[in-house]
Amino acid sequence: MKKILTILGCVILFAASSCTKQYVNPGTTNETIYATVNPSDWKLYTTDNKSYFASINVPDLSSGATSFAGVLVAISYDNGATYEQLPEVYNGTSFSFTYSAGNVSIYAQSPDGGTAIQPTAAVKVKIILVDSN
Repeated sequence: MKKILTILGCVILFAASSCTKQYVNPGTTNETIYATVNPSDWKLYTTDNKSYFASINVPDLSSGATSFAGVLVAISYDNGATYEQLPEVYNGTSFSFTYSAGNVSIYAQSPDGGTAIQPTAAVKVKIILVDSN
């Protein structure tokens, strides 16, 4: 019985130690784009009249990227010292975003769905395009 247990233990030990680790290097095709949205760039969203939006031209956001990549957006009110990831409620304004080929739109609205709130300070925007396979 001891021989069988010893042989079985050796087989298990050999099988466990023969596993190999594979390391996958991440792609280097991710891209970060910076933009500044000034107070005059915000337009009233006429579909509901309860939000403002600002469109940012992003030529690197192709139709293929909208299907197979990820898009992250963050905003900064202190010129890039700190960023808030969207969606986010910041200083009483709810921010969200949508994207399509060549464009990222940021929306600003009241958190309770009430009267539209137009940002009154410049906002630095960081758009991160994350490639995916």
